[in-house]
Amino acid sequence: MKIMKSISRVPGGLMVVPLFIGMVINTFFPTMLKIGGFTEALSGIGYPTVLGMYLFVCGTKMTLKTAPSMLKRGFGILSAKVGTAIIIAFAVSRLFNGDLFGLSALAVMAAMSDTNGGMFLALTSVMGSKEDAGTYVPQSIETGPFLTMLFLVGAGLANIPWLTMWSVVAPILMGAILGNLDEDLRKFFGDHEPLIVPFMAFTLGQNINLNSVLSAGIQGIVLGVFVWAVTGFVCILADKKLGGSGIAGAAASSTAGNAAAVPSAVAMADHAYIAIAPIATVQVAASVIVTAVLTPLLTSWMYKKNHKKGPDQAALDASLYCKDVHNVKE
Repeated sequence: MKIMKSISRVPGGLMVVPLFIGMVINTFFPTMLKIGGFTEALSGIGYPTVLGMYLFVCGTKMTLKTAPSMLKRGFGILSAKVGTAIIIAFAVSRLFNGDLFGLSALAVMAAMSDTNGGMFLALTSVMGSKEDAGTYVPQSIETGPFLTMLFLVGAGLANIPWLTMWSVVAPILMGAILGNLDEDLRKFFGDHEPLIVPFMAFTLGQNINLNSVLSAGIQGIVLGVFVWAVTGFVCILADKKLGGSGIAGAAASSTAGNAAAVPSAVAMADHAYIAIAPIATVQVAASVIVTAVLTPLLTSWMYKKNHKKGPDQAALDASLYCKDVHNVKE
């Protein structure tokens, strides 16, 4: 059976498929894994441990040995994407009482502020330059729930103790320190990151009941299109203003698969979000899939525009991405 190949055909499959399996088991067979021991440890109660492991591994990928121009453009794209996410999430909270057509400020912030790193690197490697790919180093700061928590606390939308905030960023910081001290450690953890993703997704799904999120479908699709269009525009603009071609900006118009873990992580820190976290999780997961389809098209369009190539060549460039890197790791 070609199970792995089938999963690879799903955008963000390593995250999305185990997430869905976990949700199905939790919805229809809620006591199936609750038999104690190591089996139950791999159910929903194990999510915090696996998430902590994943945050550490993500931290090891944050390197400081990059050219100034990469840092400048990377931080510019990061600021444009996260800044736009903050403004829109704040507007949803303050102007629409936290609910815009079924989308919460939590879902909007999580989906808009985290770029799919695997997709970004794949697209910029095929259609961009080495410098385009290098701009992801500063952007990797987006990974995980810390920025979302920081915004929610700073805007007065959540009550999360600073010690809890520190507990989220500590694994990332420890990973970043070790990754910068030893290149072999960074390579080891970076190469094995995909092993953690399915377990994180499955344990997260074990905390979600499908009955509570059936209405999230259309809103999730709308969220994905919105993320792609808005962050794509601002990131391309920021990239060009800082001397780039716009390709890196276009490649940043996606939602990372690990962003689906953010609502649950926030709810663990502030129980006021427990009720909306399951719906927000599914909406963000839908945004992952939608942007995984649309972002390569936007990047291909920008590449064609820069190189003035015909539609056939642009289609060929996009197909290279789809053929070689369709299994997005995040």
